[in-house]
Amino acid sequence: MIPSNLTYKRASSIDDALALLKEYGDDARLLAGGHSLIPALKLRLNEYDYLIDISKIPELKSISEEQGHIVIGAGVTHGEIVNSSLLKDKLSFFPEAADLIGDVQVRNMGTIGGSVVHADPAADWPALLLAAEAVITIKGESGSRDVSAEDFFLGLFQTAVEDGEMLTSIKIPISANTKSKYQKFMQPASRFAIVGCAALLTIENGTCSKARIAYAGVSAKPFRDKKVEAALEGKAFNADQIASAASLAAEGVSIMSDHFASEAYRLQMTKVFTKRTLEAIL
Repeated sequence: MIPSNLTYKRASSIDDALALLKEYGDDARLLAGGHSLIPALKLRLNEYDYLIDISKIPELKSISEEQGHIVIGAGVTHGEIVNSSLLKDKLSFFPEAADLIGDVQVRNMGTIGGSVVHADPAADWPALLLAAEAVITIKGESGSRDVSAEDFFLGLFQTAVEDGEMLTSIKIPISANTKSKYQKFMQPASRFAIVGCAALLTIENGTCSKARIAYAGVSAKPFRDKKVEAALEGKAFNADQIASAASLAAEGVSIMSDHFASEAYRLQMTKVFTKRTLEAIL
């Protein structure tokens, strides 16, 4: 199928995009990489009268280090994250995860902001943002506001971005003695996560002083597993402790079931990939 008739607009700046959103209201949709939006339009699952292209806005395209944080513009592509020397040095599980997304074409066009706003439960970035304790900057007509990753993802395909607003950047704190890893059990054709586990740990003198463990693909929205985190924090970081913590993964969580994996199988794979991710850090 092909999309219904629509009008294409290219925004030159964030303010220009917001002005176009205000002008066209519910009839408009922002377009970045388009790897979620365009298929939905082609299948007539969504219909809009206007597409506002934000892919060429310079303000959305940078990766920088600012006052102890990594700041990633919403328009940065997965491929740019794969190749970022700053991220490889300071936040290694971001390039690692980006390299597991789709294929070369998807990585070269799809953006981190587009993926995060779409909030597909099988997408990788939401889990990484939760594990990294990211802060997401949203801008609207009345100004900018910052929302923590924990407050940003509200449910299946639902986020804190409101009508007339757009995600502009993602800010991640960086600190010493941290190690991170992302591993996933992927659907082989799409490479979406059936189970994805993101882990960021602070390890000092062989002890895990802080753990952040989050998941993609397991439930209707990404989540941090605070039981697993508590099982790691303040204890020696070794194989026995990893096995004990991983056995607690996704306890009490509403697990998805679909044609890729049953609830029981997805739960078991959550425990398996938690163990594998932590072992990779070890």
